[in-house]
Amino acid sequence: MVAGCTQAPALFGQVCQELGELLSVKTTDMIRYEDEHFATVVGSWTGNDTPSFPVGERVPVEGESVTSKLYRSGHPERVDDYDAVESELAERLREFGIRSVVGAPIYVAGRLWGALMVSSERAHSFPAETEVRISSFAELVTAALADVDAREQLAASRARIVEAADAARRRIERDLHDGAQQRLVSLALSLRRLESSLEPNSAATHELSVARAELDAALEELRELARGIHPSILTDRGLEAALAAVAGRSTVPVELDLDSCAKLPISVQTTAYFVVVEALTNASKHAHSDRIEVRVAVGEGHAMVEVRDDGSGGVDPARGSGLRGLADRVSALGGTLEIESRVGAGTQIRAQIPVTAPGEPSRETGAQVRYAHA
Repeated sequence: MVAGCTQAPALFGQVCQELGELLSVKTTDMIRYEDEHFATVVGSWTGNDTPSFPVGERVPVEGESVTSKLYRSGHPERVDDYDAVESELAERLREFGIRSVVGAPIYVAGRLWGALMVSSERAHSFPAETEVRISSFAELVTAALADVDAREQLAASRARIVEAADAARRRIERDLHDGAQQRLVSLALSLRRLESSLEPNSAATHELSVARAELDAALEELRELARGIHPSILTDRGLEAALAAVAGRSTVPVELDLDSCAKLPISVQTTAYFVVVEALTNASKHAHSDRIEVRVAVGEGHAMVEVRDDGSGGVDPARGSGLRGLADRVSALGGTLEIESRVGAGTQIRAQIPVTAPGEPSRETGAQVRYAHA
């Protein structure tokens, strides 16, 4: 489970269960220290449904309990008879029928993170080697947490790279709009004024007309280039307006079904936009589609983007850079990308993008990219 990058809550519960069954104890608990006053139960197991602290409960770090002694020493600790310990936590343990506890520390990046503890209903029930056996399980947890921390840092780093690239795209688009594009517009107006001042049907008028047509074409190409880099409408008016504009320019009829996307982070809106643009481009140019459906749904904690066409299907993502680039972009935000494209059955592209902050523990790292094509 550690090698397979199992999510922390499931791993913590399994560690507690394995340890409890191995040592044949009453209960096992894993805690994470918040500070010198409290710890939170992050994993728990009980034999025969005996009472125990539920996951998520805060317990006091006080007196001569194992929880407190571990926090102070950073080494394995034990209490062989809780009848001799006076504290709120000791009283609760006695209510649960617990008389002795042994625990070992869990370290992450060289700092005390928490502890793993086993309990018994009998006083003086644990032999001397119990601390060593618990420590072996604690080392597994340390390895798992180090791996989780590394994956979360990688996810946060990749998300920052995407956001920095998007910010650079916006700057380039603004520079094109405010610089080269405005100069070309001014030049086009000057040519129109000059053309109107000349004799109609003269050679000079004809040459100016040709030059103005070329300039208009260049200006339109520049606008298309700017939209491809980063559409200004996405920044100014949001994802819904940007997708409506894309659908309006499409040579294939596009049906839009959009939830309100105004509260989505700009990185999620930008990723969703490029997913749709790439899918529409492929459907209109290569799949010979007659109809395309685009759906953007905003759920709790994620945005779902689906593009479905009725084209020829058989898309092979390995043969083009566009879909591979989408997979990288969605992956950087911790999302999943699915592509279903069977010959003669059209293509469906589905991206699920988390909207949590980069690097939060709930984020999955690495896009799960699945292809189905024939």
